[in-house]
Amino acid sequence: MYEKQSWMVMALGWNGWTQDRVFLLATGLLFLVVFVQVTLFHYRQNFRHWSMWIPVIATPLFGLSILLFTYYHVNWLLNLLTVLLSVGILAGAYGSYMHIHGVGERVGGYELRNFMTGPPLTLPALISALSLLGLIALYWGG
Repeated sequence: MYEKQSWMVMALGWNGWTQDRVFLLATGLLFLVVFVQVTLFHYRQNFRHWSMWIPVIATPLFGLSILLFTYYHVNWLLNLLTVLLSVGILAGAYGSYMHIHGVGERVGGYELRNFMTGPPLTLPALISALSLLGLIALYWGG
């Protein structure tokens, strides 16, 4: 029996896509969105510390690699993504440390106003969370 399908699903050829594949696509796109935000924040701070370059370089690399994997499911790319996303979890944890430390370096230290205006505490944790979700999606389908 003919089922009515949206024009978008038909145009993109998403018929038959598994949930893990769609989840990987969304994760890759999210990494690219986070890349834009991280770049703007770190550019605003003039890349004062070398570690500010880590998410600026890593997030588009992660995002594009994941997007590539959604269309080309090959073993070497699966292994590369496993390593990259594992490093992403650690990089996000390091970024969280750096952001918490950065709040403490502001005048007044760990006061509420410094948490409100200083380095965003949740953004590095978002990179760790996205990396973990990417790993889950990679191995979700078995």
